[in-house]
Amino acid sequence: QVQLVESGGGLVQPGGSLRLSCAASGIIISSYYMTWYRQPPGKQRELVGSLTSGGSANYVDSVKGRFTISRDDAKNTMYLQMNALKAEDTAVYYCNAAHFGWAPTQDYQYWGQGTQVTVSS
Repeated sequence: QVQLVESGGGLVQPGGSLRLSCAASGIIISSYYMTWYRQPPGKQRELVGSLTSGGSANYVDSVKGRFTISRDDAKNTMYLQMNALKAEDTAVYYCNAAHFGWAPTQDYQYWGQGTQVTVSS
């Protein structure tokens, strides 16, 4: 059974830091294309950044230089280190693991349940 479980969210003041975790079971995340998404209140889900199976990370401009995606293969866990947090970072954060097959019908992905991050003074 495949599960992705996010944790580490909470309330933090502007300028503070949080580290989110995405613990996986049933899959080995080093073999998947891993992505962090977020959904601000009243808005659609948006991309934060991704980590390839080869360890290459990419980020949207709004978080570049502040957020870092990494993984711990021994713990089968992906992380999102968030520094210099802003009120605009307030959202539910989700992790995603994706597989791309030989044809579009062979593609599939898994989602976590999300963890709330609130940045406020």
